[in-house]
Amino acid sequence: MEVLDLFDPAVREWFSAVFDAPTRSQQLGWPAIARGESTLILAPTGSGKTLAAFLWCLNRLMFEPPPPAKQRCRVLYVSPLKALAVDVERNLRAPLAGIANVARARTVPVTVPEIAIRTGDTPAIERARFGREAADILITTPE
Repeated sequence: MEVLDLFDPAVREWFSAVFDAPTRSQQLGWPAIARGESTLILAPTGSGKTLAAFLWCLNRLMFEPPPPAKQRCRVLYVSPLKALAVDVERNLRAPLAGIANVARARTVPVTVPEIAIRTGDTPAIERARFGREAADILITTPE
């Protein structure tokens, strides 16, 4: 079985249009992630680790019915640095838009997940709002 066969057809089509092939990190990581196993991917910068983790999450979030609003936060990414948290959020936008466009072109129902960033300097009013209107993906820092 091809590792991309684990994903929804819209995700496969988007990935194949953007990348030549999955990286070794993705080839080895996705089957374990798909089985629900705790997975540690140790590889150099630029080897596709973050996409390996997030693409499976996006696959589930975009093609499963969303839960009630108070139960929406289903993905937590803890970033060691605030600047990296912002980069991760920005880098999620392209796959989200690309996969959604492919799904819509195929007339497949799709839910585009909401993303929130919370760091040590996030104002209290925004923190409280997240409790009422949770995003699907929360990117945060340890502080």
